[in-house]
Amino acid sequence: MTRMFVPGPVDVAPEVLEAQTKPMLPHRSKDFEAIFRGTEEKARQLFYTQFRVYQAASSGSGMQEAGIRNFVQNDVLSCINGAFAQRWYDVALANGKTADKLEVEYGEAITPELLRDALKKKHYEAVTIVHNETSTGVENPLADLCAVVKEISPDTLILVDAVSSLGGVKIEMDKLGVDFLLTSSQKCLALPPGLALAAATDRALAKAENVSNRGWYFDLLLMEKHRVKDSTPMTPAMALIFALDRQLDRILAEGLDARFARHAAMARRVQEWASGHGMEPLAKPQYRSKTVVTIKNSLNWDISALNKFLQTRGMRIANGYGKIKDLTYRVATMGETSMADIEVLLAAMEDYMKQG
Repeated sequence: MTRMFVPGPVDVAPEVLEAQTKPMLPHRSKDFEAIFRGTEEKARQLFYTQFRVYQAASSGSGMQEAGIRNFVQNDVLSCINGAFAQRWYDVALANGKTADKLEVEYGEAITPELLRDALKKKHYEAVTIVHNETSTGVENPLADLCAVVKEISPDTLILVDAVSSLGGVKIEMDKLGVDFLLTSSQKCLALPPGLALAAATDRALAKAENVSNRGWYFDLLLMEKHRVKDSTPMTPAMALIFALDRQLDRILAEGLDARFARHAAMARRVQEWASGHGMEPLAKPQYRSKTVVTIKNSLNWDISALNKFLQTRGMRIANGYGKIKDLTYRVATMGETSMADIEVLLAAMEDYMKQG
């Protein structure tokens, strides 16, 4: 088996994969509704929220679209510091919204000062923020950004993509005042791809009631109508729900604080290793991700050749993404990965360096 050090899809524990083989159930049955209700209750602990958590058969990008279609009638501000923050802006334009950019260079974070200036110039219905930019390894200062929105424009909704951080980093949704927080299954949650989770506040749903053209598949008011009955409007991804049920048990058994500490320690180890070998992480120290390390390819490695070498050892890392492909490479420190796994990877990378 190849050990995946890529930022999704990640390795999935055998017992979680096995959970997908459970016999199917009628999705309107009491048996399935009990499982569905249980996964939501456990997911609330992960989101640190009292509000509802939706479980949708899509990638995280689907929930980006849901956020735009449900909570924005016209004006949205997209905070952009990487490829996935850019995607949320593109989704807004594709859905006919008036989207403005607050943009910084790849490797930089969105700072509270920049956001404050933007919000003083124009009122927005919502602000989109990517908490952990997967392409650059930058973790935006979410608590500070939320505080600015509440200070300058308290009726503006805060929509947060935590696709590559939720489950690996503590994000206290209610305490921060986030209105819509989304993630997907194949990263820190260490599940197969195909499931998105998103939590929404009461005030966000109240806003959705006044937004037209919410669509159908991602209409959160329609989802809410069924959620309160422990169901979904359309057939759910039942096998993935079974896997989610098992994995949430495993995550909670590990302990959330222990899980977060494990992710942070692995990221620090990779960052320090890279710096020690003349390859600095792309992000500044105070903004470095705890789940994916994006490293400057200062030694001009052929990343494809590196990966071919690593695959002979049963491992794989990720090239840079988008416009920083080959200029950077990425090592994910998320999901089921342990510090022992990281040490094996780093030893293999040193062997690659020795061969010239």
